[in-house]
Amino acid sequence: MRCPYCSHLSEKVVDSREGKDGEVIRRRRECLQCHRRFTTYERIEEIHFMVVKKDGRREPFDRHKLLSGLLKATQKRPVSVAQLEEIVDDIEGRLAEKPDREIASSEVGELIMRRLHDMDEVAYVRFASVYRQFKDVHQFVEEVKGLLNSEKKTKP
Repeated sequence: MRCPYCSHLSEKVVDSREGKDGEVIRRRRECLQCHRRFTTYERIEEIHFMVVKKDGRREPFDRHKLLSGLLKATQKRPVSVAQLEEIVDDIEGRLAEKPDREIASSEVGELIMRRLHDMDEVAYVRFASVYRQFKDVHQFVEEVKGLLNSEKKTKP
């Protein structure tokens, strides 16, 4: 394992713990050169899924890419990384249940938007602005109005 601080290749495992769901092992490691510690996660690599993009291209499903997008949308918001990983785990679970190994990127985007809508409205609007590729401020305002209207309907 390469140290993320000094790029040295020798390290030792200081602590190992199984994740809550038993599907991940968390390891604390210490670089033998700079002595800084870092965390790695180990999980079973499962069947690969493909995401079909709007233009027809196919890309392998990448949980890190999905998590990165969620982190950007929730930056400086009261949303924990554990909550975001739960969203990604849920999407991976839905993929595993599908008989085919392909999913449209639009379906992934809608799943994320539903979860963000319930979790944090600001993160939802941030994600929607990128996902739906708003062309101008009017589209942005319409999305916010839709959010406000759905909020009024759910409140008694």
